[in-house]
Amino acid sequence: MYVCNCFGVTEAQVKKHAEGGACTPRQIASECKAGTDCGSCVRRIQALLGRGACPRRELVDEGRPVLSELPVSASLDEAA
Repeated sequence: MYVCNCFGVTEAQVKKHAEGGACTPRQIASECKAGTDCGSCVRRIQALLGRGACPRRELVDEGRPVLSELPVSASLDEAA
C-alpha cells in the first residue's frame, strides 16, 4: 500500500527505513522524500512509527520489532 503518492513510497519502504533507525517523519523524509511535497502522508507515517515514539537503538541492533502494530482494519481516513 502506498503511503506517499507524491513519491510512490510504500508502507513497506517506510517500515524498512524505521527498522534501520529512522524514527521520526523527518528522518523518513531524509531517507525517501515521503512527506516533503504535499504533506498529506505525514500522519500516516506517524501512525506507522507509533505516533512519534522513537524505538530504542538496542531493539534495532537485536533485530527485534520496533514498529507499533496497526490493526488490519486501519484505513488512511483513520490515520488522517
